[in-house]
Amino acid sequence: MSDRVFEGLDPEVRNRTKTMLMYFVVFAVTMLFAGFTSAYIVSNMGQYWVHVPAPSMFWVSNVMIALSSATLWWATKAIGSGQTNMGYTAMAATLVLGIGFTITQAEGWRQLTDLGMGWDTSETEQGTAFRWNNLAALYEGSAEYGVDYDFRYDGQPLLHDAARGELYASDDALMVQPITTKVLQSSNSGGGYIWALVLTHILHLVFGLIYLVVNGIRVFTGVIHQGDTVRLKALGIYWHFLGLLWIYLFAFLFILH
Repeated sequence: MSDRVFEGLDPEVRNRTKTMLMYFVVFAVTMLFAGFTSAYIVSNMGQYWVHVPAPSMFWVSNVMIALSSATLWWATKAIGSGQTNMGYTAMAATLVLGIGFTITQAEGWRQLTDLGMGWDTSETEQGTAFRWNNLAALYEGSAEYGVDYDFRYDGQPLLHDAARGELYASDDALMVQPITTKVLQSSNSGGGYIWALVLTHILHLVFGLIYLVVNGIRVFTGVIHQGDTVRLKALGIYWHFLGLLWIYLFAFLFILH
């Protein structure tokens, strides 16, 4: 928001308004995630789902986002207390870590794509359907079942006979009744909600990175200084929230899912 809007007003009004606007953005994104998560949980009942270990680069992402939040907090505190050089150092570290987080995110999604995961589109009578994955494409690809991924029903992994190339229910210990065709023809309709969650996260990250770079420039050009750190505080609210949202999505996709 341009500062011209606040000309003639008490600086405290400007600061509170910018802060509240950022909290509103955070609240809106939270509600969006909550809606998609709830819809996914409902649609998950009676469905076959893919479980895949988290790509190694996503673990690196976790470290990157945590460190970048710490350095951004450090930068805000340093600049606000007049320690300009320390603020510059902390902000430079935040920019490097923020870019690193973005790179590791891209590499993590690439690792999933190499396995045959990721989002898939297909045409239906209602239009284009988006899915978190395509069970048949994954099963018929190069990824190894039981190592790179597995299919689950009600949280239990399906049994797999590699020699016969068949899948069996988790309680079919003798592997008598194959259910491969049934599994691979599963519509996995709830995967669209996962797709929406992932897309929302990516958009959130893109806007966050732009916001981080813009405010980094403002810090180094003196626009953000000891007497005016509200933009940096608003960025902190957004960036810390981005980190929390990513950790939630990471846990939801690779630990709780």
